[in-house]
Order: sequence, then structure tokens, then C-alpha cells
Amino acid sequence: MRINCRTWFGREPQSSWRNSLRLSTCVAGLLPVLLAAGAASSILEMSPPISGLTLANLRDSFEEVHNGHRHEAIDIQAPRGTPVHAVVSGTVRKLFLSKPGGNTIYEFDEMEVYCYYYAHLDGYVKGLHEGMRVERGDVIGYVGSTGNADPSAPHLHFTIFDLGPEKLWWKGEAVDPYPGLVAAVKRAK
Repeated sequence: MRINCRTWFGREPQSSWRNSLRLSTCVAGLLPVLLAAGAASSILEMSPPISGLTLANLRDSFEEVHNGHRHEAIDIQAPRGTPVHAVVSGTVRKLFLSKPGGNTIYEFDEMEVYCYYYAHLDGYVKGLHEGMRVERGDVIGYVGSTGNADPSAPHLHFTIFDLGPEKLWWKGEAVDPYPGLVAAVKRAK
């Protein structure tokens, strides 16, 4: 079915129930387009997770094999204790201490389409808690080497997950963060 909202709005008013039905059909047809535009903007509008990040600091390691499995992330080397910033505005969905990731943060974007994952953190900013709203650029944690990271090589392990319809932080499909981070660094200059 092709929806032509322009044609509908140009017509003379008919019965109110017909107008309501046509308007509902127009909105229903446009809603997926608007939602898709909003979802994409989360990655397209990311800011760097570490201040002063340059293109030289980024290396796409998404497809590399680490510890027997595909990495599906990018590691950003930085001194221990360097502030880590939220790359988008959204909600802290989960704070988690895991054997491989150490201190981690799972942040959902505002549309709950993508989850941004920050791992190997030395710690969280004081007061950070699950369910907390954060704005893009807010300090949320600090670079470290917790979990299975080499203690002599502190870094931020960062990835993006497409949440899918279930919106479960532990089941998303990994998306290569490298292109989004490159664009974020270029915009930050």
C-alpha cells in the first residue's frame, strides 16, 4: 500500500471518521521511517569516549580473534584513570563485573535500538547507577585493565550492540564501532 499524505492533506474535509482514518494511516506509514532515522542518528551522532582522541589512536580490531573468539570491539589505549565519556545520551542499563570484561557499563541509546558497551574500566564515576540517564559527553567511568585485560596495558574496550526487538543487553548483535568512532573524532576537531 502506498501512502500519499500530501494528497490527503490537500483534499477537502470529508466525514471526521474518514479524516481520522486517513491521518492514522499516514502516521502509521511514516512512523517506521521516523524511527529508523532516529535509530541511525545514535551512531551517527556519537562523540568520542575519550577526550583528545585522534585517528591515530584508533585501530579497527573488530574482526580480529582475541582469546579464541572474534573481538567484535575496538580497544582504545589510554592511561589508567583517563575519564571515559558517554558517547550518546541514554540510560545506563547495566553495571556489571565480569571475569572477561571486568567493570563494565551497558548504556542504551534514547530509542533503545543500540547498546554501547564500555569494559575493563578501573571504576565508575561516583553516583553512577543502573537506570540513570546520562548525556552525551558525561563522564561515566575511568580507563583501566580489569577483567582479562593485561594489567600493563590499560585500555577502553568499546563496542556497539544492535539490540533487536528483545532489547536484552546481553543478546545484542555486535556492530563494528570503528567507522562511527572515526566520524566522531573528525567531528570533534
